[in-house]
Amino acid sequence: MIELHEQIEALLLNHPHRETVLEQVLHVTLAKFHSETGTIHRFDSENQLLYLAAHVGLPPQLLEAVKTIPAGKGIAGQVVVSGKPVTMCNLQTNTSGVARPGAKQTGVGGALCVPLRDGYKIAGTLGIGTVRQHDYTPEETRELEEVARLIGRFLKL
Repeated sequence: MIELHEQIEALLLNHPHRETVLEQVLHVTLAKFHSETGTIHRFDSENQLLYLAAHVGLPPQLLEAVKTIPAGKGIAGQVVVSGKPVTMCNLQTNTSGVARPGAKQTGVGGALCVPLRDGYKIAGTLGIGTVRQHDYTPEETRELEEVARLIGRFLKL
């Protein structure tokens, strides 16, 4: 069986349509993590905003809310500011204040978001979520960070 990072790398390097490859990468990643929702955001450091580049499984009513995310706001915004993964066992019951108010409308339980990097620079975020309560393990976090590293390198091309 091909490892996840090899599948992702093959998709990114051999796909003819840059616009749709990120969505395919999300589908492969979500299957591996048994998750239902995923997002990839690009970070514009000049205006400190994240822009939605690809998504899978988000309800249509939430798309407007996640198209643009300010640095520091919500889960993805916290990842950009801290440069570290953010995870939640159950977004529906989380009271940390990290998730934006509309995030509960996703129906997501467990969530994990990691930075995309271009070298040491934050290039965006990769987020996944599942409808069930789930604590992402350190191994799962490292694996998602590896996928994010490949995407970050691809976005630089």
